[in-house]
Amino acid sequence: MQQFFDSVVALIVRTSTDLPPDVRAAMRHAASTEEDSSRAGQALNIIRQNIDQAAEVEGAICQDTGMPTFEIKTPVGANQIWMKQQIEDAIAEATRRGKLRPNSVDSITGENTGNNLGPGMPVMHFEQWERDDIEVKLLLKGGGCENMNAQYSLPAELAHLGRADRTLDGVRKAILHAVWNAQGKGCAPGAIGVCIGGDRTSGYVEAKQQLFRTLDDVNPDPRLAELEAEIMRTANTLGVGPMGFGGRVSLIGCKIGVQNRLPASFFVSVAYDCWAYRRLGVTLDGTSGAITSWLYRDPSVPTIPMMDQAGFRRTGREIRLEAPISEETIRSLNVGDVVLVSGRAYTGRDAVHHHLSHHDPPVDLTGGVMYHCGPVVAKQADGGWKVTAAGPTTSIREEPYQADIIGKFGVRAVIGKGGMAGKTLAGLKQHGAVYLNAIGGAAQFYARCIERVDGVSLMEFGTPEAMWHLQLRDFPAIVTMDAHGNSLHKDLEAASGEKLALLR
Repeated sequence: MQQFFDSVVALIVRTSTDLPPDVRAAMRHAASTEEDSSRAGQALNIIRQNIDQAAEVEGAICQDTGMPTFEIKTPVGANQIWMKQQIEDAIAEATRRGKLRPNSVDSITGENTGNNLGPGMPVMHFEQWERDDIEVKLLLKGGGCENMNAQYSLPAELAHLGRADRTLDGVRKAILHAVWNAQGKGCAPGAIGVCIGGDRTSGYVEAKQQLFRTLDDVNPDPRLAELEAEIMRTANTLGVGPMGFGGRVSLIGCKIGVQNRLPASFFVSVAYDCWAYRRLGVTLDGTSGAITSWLYRDPSVPTIPMMDQAGFRRTGREIRLEAPISEETIRSLNVGDVVLVSGRAYTGRDAVHHHLSHHDPPVDLTGGVMYHCGPVVAKQADGGWKVTAAGPTTSIREEPYQADIIGKFGVRAVIGKGGMAGKTLAGLKQHGAVYLNAIGGAAQFYARCIERVDGVSLMEFGTPEAMWHLQLRDFPAIVTMDAHGNSLHKDLEAASGEKLALLR
């Protein structure tokens, strides 16, 4: 099968860079539901523009290209050992080309392998079938939405919903709780795969399997079809909205499967996926390994653009910020302000924040901007670097560190997504800083707001975790936590919790 490797590379690249038609249709519908001038509408316009930009340049839709999960069906007698090696080689090649961000980290040493390979990565599930061709499906599910997966052991007491029993109504409550709990941290509007039953391991596997279904299919089990429809109707009344900004669309899909269980256990497993719902598949010739057809899309049908014009429309009310930023300027900002950030910014994710809690920074952060981002970068011929994808990562992981770093080093603005909690909010007020929410997943859109890379520190942490020195130009974001103690995230979580309680 001489073409098997090339076919898998093509599948990886297309999955990372071009959303399938059913997801595009769902996002177009979401955008038509929200007011264009609202925070939700602004977020969706940036998302739609980003989707088009990614497909146009064959760039990663989101900089977090996630955990590659392959589902492979092979003829009886096919050499699965050889196929596994070819798939691993294809993953490494796609990473080398910059279509995947290096995401494989040694869980003990913290070292990044640099090629997305290592024990357990990528995930591959093989199954035989009585056909001569080969089917390969791929799901790229990012870390931010993976962190919002949930597993409930029923009966359970759930916030705002009360007791969830071992019934389909109890399942309904668990699913709604998972959607509400994700807020903007999972890059809403999201899609969920659910498994009722199984054990703790098989339940999660089946929940993720449900994400391989198309958004417009109908469950063959009428009981589950009714439950899926009910979740879609009610979840979108919660007011979580795109990016957790509030709005009418919090969920674009709900797919539910079921497995038998032990008498003592009743698990409801929820696999949450973000709007950057990247899954595709191919059918391959069993002899040559060449692609004979694509799943989820028809290559002969042209991709319909998401937008006819630029996504982010300036109103003239945007506030320009130039780093380094003064405390006076920061304290003049309020929740809801739209800002355009220019000047030097430094990326910092989990490893950088942990490092700064014990060491001085390698750069002067006074008046500076810290960007929660693990970009995809490409080495240039002159030895420099170019950012090819650079959306925000989920900020809540840095909650244990952020306030201390702000106070100790004089950071004035933190850019991320999903918001932060009480310790950071108090730190913003005490030290005069703000939290700026960028649009999660919009990696191509924000890459175009980075004029250049001026350097990099702490490269020993690996490409995503290093501290990149970026020069920004008119980087749009929304103030969602200000220096006066106000938090949009806190307010919307409470408001949506009240709406959740109405669905008991």
